[in-house]
Amino acid sequence: MKGQSLLFYSFFLFSGFLCDGDESDQHGTIYQFQAENIDGKMVSMEKYRDKVVIMTNVASYCGYTDSNYNAFKELDGLYRDKGLRVAAFPCNQFGKQEPESETKILDFVKSSYTYTPDMYAKIEVNGPKTHPLWKFLKKERGSSVASDIPWNFSKFLIDRNGHVVARYSHSVDPLDLEEEINRLLNA
Repeated sequence: MKGQSLLFYSFFLFSGFLCDGDESDQHGTIYQFQAENIDGKMVSMEKYRDKVVIMTNVASYCGYTDSNYNAFKELDGLYRDKGLRVAAFPCNQFGKQEPESETKILDFVKSSYTYTPDMYAKIEVNGPKTHPLWKFLKKERGSSVASDIPWNFSKFLIDRNGHVVARYSHSVDPLDLEEEINRLLNA
């Protein structure tokens, strides 16, 4: 029986179930991914090295559109110089609320908010065509109950080392992330 217990303990120790140190060291980073920007150019997520990033799926015709873009604009004004970036990924999977072309999406954001986050090409965040970056984000901060993205403006917070540190619902106001953003910017 003692030998079986030692074998069981060794299995857990070497399979990573018993973690020693920083949990983020056990995970990948966003830097291993690329995404097409809204202008059609491939962009490495390396561009966010040493930055704190909010990654969000966006839609132009959603009830959360105004509040989120206005909050992103406010956060950008407060923290851009300290290293905050917002990466916005248009998605038409929820109520068909992002049906326009990338050009029209970009024009809408620029003209409506006089602010433009880092805008990417339209993607899917759920299902068989899920963008690889979003598969990663969900894997890093999902659960068996809620791994799928439920709606527009779900948010992932990324630290300066490219690790996903938090996931927020579409109903969470981006301004409510300010304390965590400050902590990450000052880490």
